[in-house]
Parts: sequence; structure tokens; C-alpha cells
Amino acid sequence: MAWRIDQAVVRGEIDNTVEGRTTGRIWLAGVAAPLQLSLDGDCWRDLAGTRLRFDNPAPRPGPETVGLTVDQSGVIGDMTASRKCKLLRVSDEEAQALCREQKEIPYEWRNTLYLEWFSECNGRVVIESSTFTLTISAHEWELDEDAEAAQKLANLNAMRDFMTLVIQRSDAEEPGAEPAGELDEFAWEERLKESDRLTEAYQEVLEKYLDDEDSERKEAFVMGWDGLLDALAERDEAAEDRDFDDDDDDDDLLLGNIFDDEGDDDDFDDEDGFDEFDDDCGIPFDESDSHPLQVSAQALAIRAVDLLERDDGPGSPSYLLITNLLQVSGKLASVLNGQGCGYHPETGFVLAVLKRCLNWLNEALGACQELHEATRDPAMLVGFSHLQAAAFQIRDGIVELRRNLKQT
Repeated sequence: MAWRIDQAVVRGEIDNTVEGRTTGRIWLAGVAAPLQLSLDGDCWRDLAGTRLRFDNPAPRPGPETVGLTVDQSGVIGDMTASRKCKLLRVSDEEAQALCREQKEIPYEWRNTLYLEWFSECNGRVVIESSTFTLTISAHEWELDEDAEAAQKLANLNAMRDFMTLVIQRSDAEEPGAEPAGELDEFAWEERLKESDRLTEAYQEVLEKYLDDEDSERKEAFVMGWDGLLDALAERDEAAEDRDFDDDDDDDDLLLGNIFDDEGDDDDFDDEDGFDEFDDDCGIPFDESDSHPLQVSAQALAIRAVDLLERDDGPGSPSYLLITNLLQVSGKLASVLNGQGCGYHPETGFVLAVLKRCLNWLNEALGACQELHEATRDPAMLVGFSHLQAAAFQIRDGIVELRRNLKQT
């Protein structure tokens, strides 16, 4: 995914004084040679035709720069010093306290430096910060509105091309090529990997376009969801022909036109929800229908959260421990719970998910061992030992369940 290197930036310069070309140098903490940017394309209007210099008042070396090549040749993305971002007006700790008290969290909109490019060697690289000190020279040439719109469209296409490589969708199968019967574990594993790539890609796209006034279309375009683009176009076309002052029925009909060729809502039951729910069971998954292995995994995740109280951010051992245990609990629920209500996923799918749970448990155990070795608190030492013992028991249970499923 994207290389986000703003924390490691010491200083840098971007030069777009030659129309159609953007160059620059960026110095990173702990890295001897600066990155050398040589990009096709122009910045947004506020930076086009200028030289930008920026300094980070608090650079911090980190693992996010490992693997970046000095040569950053490629295509420009969105580069501007006037991107509007919604930022907290309080500290993270104060925001968490307000959230627990169910109070409104104060935000404010600020101009943010946003430098994005698509490197031939490293892919998408992003620097985003509202704390850098900026110096912008006078414009040596001006980018008009039409030219800026064309550049932004080119940036959108560059993002779409990058996401196509990230997602790596499998080729559409020929009609009738769908395999007969259930898929095996390995086929499901490939499908799950594709699903993971799609999820990660969409999270990155959401992060970029979340506050954009045209976020729906940009997200759909970048993700390659052309069918959704057509639906959005139909929605807008229908909206132009309707008088929305009549009543709310117009909205219901519009949604029906987009997502249901017939425009009806017979697939829903007003009293019981979706028709596929079993009336005898009510809600498909409840506590009484939870698998013992999933119950143990959920209890372990809760115990880890209680023990650590808070994590130290992405990549830290505490973060890895909690997130991996939560993954195990959630995925086990998705394939093991609900058996009493007639939910029976394919055996190959269950095996593939259980295999992933083993990987997450191994990562959690590794993180737990790091935390165990780093603490001198007797209570924490006991707590981490209990976590490890419980994780090993769950891992043994998953191994045994996989063995039984393979024999059926």
C-alpha cells in the first residue's frame, strides 16, 4: 500500500517551475541520501509554477522509510498546500475520554500539505502534515482552472492504475467455468487473499477521498466499480427529473431504480428483517449458539485489552497482540457460530479461515513474547504468561478442528 513518510521527513523542496515537470529532494531522518523526485505532471494551482520548501519541526526516524529507493521517478499525484482536512482540536487522550462519555469531539478544518506521487520503484508515496513550516516562492507561471481540472483527472487515473495493481483481480471466468461442487481449502485461500487486497485498497481509497465533495464517484472510479458509476449517473439523471418536494416516496423509488430493476422491496420483511433469516431462530448468531473455541478466543482478546488498557500505535507489540487476537475472535465467529440456525459454510472455506487464524495467533504470540521480555512488572509478567498459555490452547484447538474437518 502507500508509503506514508511524513513523520520521518526532516526537510524537503518541490520545484514545479517547469510546466509539465515536477522535481524535488526530500531528506529523511536516519537516511543519508535525500530522495530525488523526477515526476511527470504539475502540482495543483497553489503550487504550480513555484518552488516549495518545507521543514518538519519534529522529525522522527521509523521503519516506514525502509525500502524506499533514492530514485523516485514516476508520475505526480495530488500535490497541494491547501488540502482541507478535518483535524482534532484536542489530544488523542482527551478525544478518547470524550468518546467514552458520549460527548461531541471538537474538530477544525485546516489547510494541510499533501504531497503524493507514484514511483516506478515503490508505488504510491504520500507526505501529509499540517505542522510543517512552508515557504512558497512567487509563481513563475500560472495553471488555469481547466488545466488544473485536467491534471486532477490525470491524478485520478494514476490512482486507479495503482489500485488495479494492488487489487490484482482474477480474470473473469468463462460462462460455465464455475467449478462444480464445493471449493477446496486452497481455492478459498486464494479468494480470501483477493478479498484482503480489496479491503486494504478500499480503506486506502476511503482515507484519501473521505472529505472530498465528490467522494462517491472518485472512490467508485478508482476502485474500478464501473457498475456503481453507472448507478450514480442514473441516480443523478433521475434526480433532475423529479420533484423532491412531494414526499419521501420519491427517495424510495429512486433507490429502487438504482439497486433493483423492478423497483420493489418484496425481498424485505417489515417485521422480521431479511427473508433468509430463520423465523425459528430469530437472530442468526447469538451467545447460545457460539462455538466454545470462539468463546475462548473472544475472552482472550478481552483479557488482552484489559491487561494493556491501550496500545502504542500501529506496528507496536501491544497493537499487534490486540488486533491479531480480535481478528481470530471475529473470524472464528464468522465460520463456527450459528450452526444451530442452519448456517453451514463450505468445509474448504472453514479450513482456509482456520489456517489464517493460526497465522494471526502466531503473530499474537510473538508480540506477547516481546511484551513479556520488555516488562519488569510482576503482575504484567503473570498476565502475559496467562495470555500465552490461553493462546496456545486455542491454537491447539484450531489444529485439532482442522484435522477433524479434513477427515470428514
